[in-house]
Amino acid sequence: MRFLFLLGLALSGAVFAADVPDSHDLTVLPRYPRANIVDFSSNASVERVYPRGAISRISGRLRMEGEVRAVGQLTSLTYQLPDEDSSADAFAAARKGLLEADATPLFWCEGRDCGSSSLLANTVFGSSMLYGPDDQQAYLLVRLAAPQQDSLLAVYTITRGNRRAYLHAEQLDAGAPLGELLPSPATLLRLLKANGELTLSHVPAQPGGAWLDLLVRTLRLDTGVRVELAGSHAADWRGALVGQNVREARLELGSSEGGGLHLTWLR
Repeated sequence: MRFLFLLGLALSGAVFAADVPDSHDLTVLPRYPRANIVDFSSNASVERVYPRGAISRISGRLRMEGEVRAVGQLTSLTYQLPDEDSSADAFAAARKGLLEADATPLFWCEGRDCGSSSLLANTVFGSSMLYGPDDQQAYLLVRLAAPQQDSLLAVYTITRGNRRAYLHAEQLDAGAPLGELLPSPATLLRLLKANGELTLSHVPAQPGGAWLDLLVRTLRLDTGVRVELAGSHAADWRGALVGQNVREARLELGSSEGGGLHLTWLR
């Protein structure tokens, strides 16, 4: 009996360690515990179009509410997750790790808010393995922090109808500068509510332009949300938001220390 028990442990460990040949993890995304790589590829010049909104097909044409298009070195891999763990847990761990590494979130959706799983799996990522029920998916697109500011990382998780769960990740190192890329308003609001706080390290010191428009649109998505603004230029940003007809009562002023702009959700 002891021999059979040890043999079972050995075989179980072998299953989780059975990565496909010549594969490796992405340095910016730690492996979820006991996951194993079941698909891997690396290509020198690939064009990717990543959604920044729900994806659908209407009258035979692909529709995205927003997109990021880039060409460059693409490294992609798919993990099969342990049977006892959920794709939601793996997605949350990946999202937390990337944000702690100061990656800029460009789009985050879950479930049917992402659109069609079939289109994300087959058209965006080119892998039928990732197709599953629309309500069992999650997708995150981020821009990595300097010195990798011209790299995108996409994370997609799915629990298929057979209950197998997968996490797909791919890093695109663009061959040309990506330029200015901002999060979607819905993504900022989702992050603020999920974490209770949000640091926007790339916000300029002088309020205005696209960032001001983004924050106004974010706060208008839920007019019941109140926030505290902190950072060395928080007072200027508060004044600019009030000037865009965001009610003063929704904006409290916090510490004036630190760079960027820090938002705390006041429940």
